[in-house]
Amino acid sequence: MALTDVKIRTAKPKAAAYRLADAGGLYLLISPSGGKLWRWNYRYDRKQKTMPFGKYPEVTLTMARERHAAARIELAKGNDPMAQRKAEKVAVRAKAEAERTSDAHSFKAIALQWHKWWAPGVDSDTAAYILRRLEADVFPAIGHKPISEIKPAEIRNLITAIERGDGHGRRLKGKGARDVAQRQHGTISQIFRYAVVHDLADVNPASAFKPSDVLSPRKTQNRAHIEPHQLPALIAAMDDYSGHTVVKLSLKLMALTFVRTQELLRAPWSEFDLDSAVWKIGAERMKKDRPHIVPLSRQSITILRQLKHMAGEKLFVFPGLNTQTANGTINLNSILGALADLGYKGAMTGHGYRGLARTILAENGFEKAHVELQLAHANDNKTEAAYNHALYLPQRAALMQWWADYLDTELNKEMAKLIAIRKTA
Repeated sequence: MALTDVKIRTAKPKAAAYRLADAGGLYLLISPSGGKLWRWNYRYDRKQKTMPFGKYPEVTLTMARERHAAARIELAKGNDPMAQRKAEKVAVRAKAEAERTSDAHSFKAIALQWHKWWAPGVDSDTAAYILRRLEADVFPAIGHKPISEIKPAEIRNLITAIERGDGHGRRLKGKGARDVAQRQHGTISQIFRYAVVHDLADVNPASAFKPSDVLSPRKTQNRAHIEPHQLPALIAAMDDYSGHTVVKLSLKLMALTFVRTQELLRAPWSEFDLDSAVWKIGAERMKKDRPHIVPLSRQSITILRQLKHMAGEKLFVFPGLNTQTANGTINLNSILGALADLGYKGAMTGHGYRGLARTILAENGFEKAHVELQLAHANDNKTEAAYNHALYLPQRAALMQWWADYLDTELNKEMAKLIAIRKTA
């Protein structure tokens, strides 16, 4: 039975949330606190999704039905309604920013032109993130300047300020800030290349130096890892970890995928296709700005489905653990902290799984080229590496499944050993 305004207004909260259904799958979710939220459940690409349409009474019954009808039309066209809405918001925002820029030849105006041209080639989450970073880090410093007048020194000052945590917007300290500074240099360089190609600038001042020429040298990272014969005990300890479930699952997925810590913990759901068992990491998140493909083992997919159930509609696989960080990700030191809790402080790091996998896979006869490519150890030819990231996928999928099965086997052996010891104690 279709809803009416009277029925909605008189609906009272209960101890548990409940729904008032309207036609076509639209419903009003009544929360225990009395909130009334418009929702619609639909399936896209074999995945269940829930699309919000706003809160009653700000969004009336008529308005909710109109939004619901428009969303169903998009779905009938073969589009994901939520992704379509997000893309439209990004486009409207970029257009509004461009219209607010008085000088059509300012860096900000050209950057927004570049973003409009570049964004369709990446997922909507990445496009929105890059625009947010430009607004926070770059536009306040050089956005108002004519693009043709910007000098290398101004870009240098900008990225060193980001590294220090100075200036506008949200700032990260330490390694995170250095990484943001380095990536902003890359984005600025892309914008200038666009400007040069379109006769909007004569030179690319960002190409006058590398980030490593001006940013603080990276400290030698502690890449400590245990020896292969110690791995079973570590896996058993991880399986028995009593900390937060999200952190526990991050430890397990780190061991299974042996990617870099930042690549794992800052992964958005948009990079994963669980039905096809593949994880495609965008070039903008990789150490050398080159895309990377991680074939997913059955064990990895099981963990990811558990994480997806926990994350709901959150953007990231490993969302923050409190209200202040809920829209971000867990701390990059979470894995180090968990390993320390397990008694491996100074003996094992997140990066250590990469060294262990490399050694054990080599010892078990896997081709060096397949292992190195799965570790994202590409050569220095960027053009060649951009194509090579998809090489040997069947062999790499078999490698990753073997590795996951190997970890399971070692865990089972260790657990059997521990049970035997307890029986004799």
